[in-house]
Amino acid sequence: AGAAMRTEISTAAAFVTRLLRAAGGIGEEQLQCFRECLQEALREHYKHHWFPLVPSRGSGYRCIRINHKMDPLVGKAAGMIGLSHERLFQLLPSELTLWVDPFEVSYRIGEDGSICVLYESPQPGGKTTKPLESRTSCKEEWRIGRSSPSKSYNMMTVSS
Repeated sequence: AGAAMRTEISTAAAFVTRLLRAAGGIGEEQLQCFRECLQEALREHYKHHWFPLVPSRGSGYRCIRINHKMDPLVGKAAGMIGLSHERLFQLLPSELTLWVDPFEVSYRIGEDGSICVLYESPQPGGKTTKPLESRTSCKEEWRIGRSSPSKSYNMMTVSS
């Protein structure tokens, strides 16, 4: 399962790292270390909870969640670069949900925010999940915003 989940884990770790970079005040070297630590923590955490034949199975276990409590995996990776939970809460949205499933990585900022897809790949056997309308618009905003960071980060700013 290790190689199978590489893209999904890399996408999730890169997204959280981009949120931290956008908040500012953390050096590139620290951000790189954070990203690698988070990828390793996710790989280890998901090892026996990755089911490509039934992608939704184990979804709750693989969900990365910040909701007035720091996700332990994000907290662990941040600790490796000397960031406290308090500092993380200042840098990241106060409510963030990130779903890391086989063939799809998506997120939601706030409890009532739209679900935006970061990565999507067709499932083997031709089973494709039909994205919600709001997902498509989020995905387009994300794609357009990629080339100009300030624009995409303004879209994701959440005040706590």
